[in-house]
Amino acid sequence: MQPARILLTGASGFVAGHLIPRLRADFPAAELILCGEGHIPLDISDAAAVRSVVRDARPDACIHLAAVSAVADAWGDPARAWQVNVMGTLALAEAIRADAPDCLLLFASSADIYGRSFTVGHALDETAAAAPTNTYAATKAAADLALGAMAADGLRVIRLRPFNHTGAGQTASFVVPAFAAQVAAIAAGRQEAVLKVGNLDAFRDFLDVRDVCAAYAACLAQGDRLAPGTILNIASGTPRRIGDVLADLLRIAGVSAEIVLDPARLRPSDIPLAAGNAAAAHAALGWAPSIPWATTLADVLADWRARLG
Repeated sequence: MQPARILLTGASGFVAGHLIPRLRADFPAAELILCGEGHIPLDISDAAAVRSVVRDARPDACIHLAAVSAVADAWGDPARAWQVNVMGTLALAEAIRADAPDCLLLFASSADIYGRSFTVGHALDETAAAAPTNTYAATKAAADLALGAMAADGLRVIRLRPFNHTGAGQTASFVVPAFAAQVAAIAAGRQEAVLKVGNLDAFRDFLDVRDVCAAYAACLAQGDRLAPGTILNIASGTPRRIGDVLADLLRIAGVSAEIVLDPARLRPSDIPLAAGNAAAAHAALGWAPSIPWATTLADVLADWRARLG
């Protein structure tokens, strides 16, 4: 059954900027109830406010994006990360269970929760253990596991674990736009031809944010067929070396630069290889990434060029 009322938290964020048009295209008859800056104001960590929004909205589907989503931000203010990512998620789930019990909740978890499990050196599927190595991942793992327990008590929840995703509109707190911002500035003559970087030898599984949004939309469309508590990796299955991503951005921009290691950009618990197996999402949803990586990089670079005017 197609959802008629879709509640979206974190509606002012990067992913939502791409997801909202996708939802409007795929569910043209649905009412979108958008919560976030510039929309319905909602402090997700305020349980009473969350309960009020859910009670008023009575959604039959909810996509929960609101989060402290940058690893550095969670590290810098762990109390807020736990409050928002865990207690906020539980407040939303409890409100849905109380006032919209038939609502399908899609939770944007994170592949970062696998952490040390990535040391096996191959792409992980959903059976891999959660073994987080940073505050952000720990908060996401805690919320993910709590929702799994609530599913056993009747909550209709699907847990999606997207791997690294990027695109136009993402902040420089993340690696691809951090590179693109510097490359665009060099190309525009606004920065000397020196690029500050962290670990370039790590391999990551990157996706275009629009492919991730396609997976979310597919989950809504087929949610009635998915068992409560279902976990789905959203991944390309293709690990890419961080240094090669930088080299591709420089090539697209047509510039060269000196590469300088910045210790402030290194993580104490960096994982050498993080890649995902999304066979379950393909089987359940018919989903697979479709946007070429070269297109993604060109779009991110064009976005930063536009920001520089």
